[in-house]
Amino acid sequence: MRYRKLGRTGLEVSEIGFGAWGIGGALWADSEDDASRAALDRAVGCGINFFDTALAYGNGHSEKLIAALRKRHRNLIVATKVPPKNGQWPARLGVPIKDVFPLAWIVECTENSLRNLAMETVDLQQLHVWSPEWVDRDDWKEAVYRLKKEGKIRFFGLSINDHQPETAVGAIGSGLVDSVQVIYNVFDQSPQDELLPLCEKENIGFLARVPFDEGSLAGAISLDITFAKGDFRNHYFNGDRKRQVVERVDRIRALIKGAADSVAEAALRFCLSHPAMSSVIPGMRTDRHVASNAAASDAGPLPAKVLDGLKEHRWVRNFYS
Repeated sequence: MRYRKLGRTGLEVSEIGFGAWGIGGALWADSEDDASRAALDRAVGCGINFFDTALAYGNGHSEKLIAALRKRHRNLIVATKVPPKNGQWPARLGVPIKDVFPLAWIVECTENSLRNLAMETVDLQQLHVWSPEWVDRDDWKEAVYRLKKEGKIRFFGLSINDHQPETAVGAIGSGLVDSVQVIYNVFDQSPQDELLPLCEKENIGFLARVPFDEGSLAGAISLDITFAKGDFRNHYFNGDRKRQVVERVDRIRALIKGAADSVAEAALRFCLSHPAMSSVIPGMRTDRHVASNAAASDAGPLPAKVLDGLKEHRWVRNFYS
């Protein structure tokens, strides 16, 4: 496992981090705690030291599993998130910050997360949604100042709305944002347009979530695949979407032949090939997935020729809507 700086924070985070949404259980019908604990332990064994969770992941269940992991292993770096008070993902334009992230709510949620995580100070606290209309509002700024002064958070970041990386640009100018987390993968390459260059220039940590496009770029989606009742992927891959994904992934598989052992490996190495990248945080719910994902770090960036070819696979769409 290789490590990189999380921007100006100075934290050394593993290139492959552990995305802990799936182990929370909610919206993932096949999540099981025994498998989650095994995956978490395997992650540490593979050199993963960065774990990204949220208060909303299973109403704190994901955080509690990570708290138990911290009892078994030391020197882990933990990031969590404050959920929107109005329960709306993603944030909607025109909704005032007082309805989503009032000061008292940010503080209350941070304290709840600290109890779940059994920590006095969380390494990175993030807002779980964001609207560019809130840049100049004092609510979130005062919360960051207070939580840092009280020693409850070390650093602060934003988790940006689905497929909207440009909304973080103004917030970076505030000087309070230490990291940003956005969707970034072979299909959604939009962060390369403006946000990634800005993060590199300003030394802001960059966390890439959904590197596998909820499974398609892991090569896990077939025309006949089915998901359990209640699994959000029933919506994400509904209608004709499976066919669209399979056809595109087949073309990617042909492109990477000889450069990567699998589409999943290529997807992670694509993200790691950008110099502004801090950590890629795929969701991992089995120890087998952990081992294969961690190995992508050792393989290094993709060859320039393959990266150039993957640029042609940029695909503008939103399957969450």
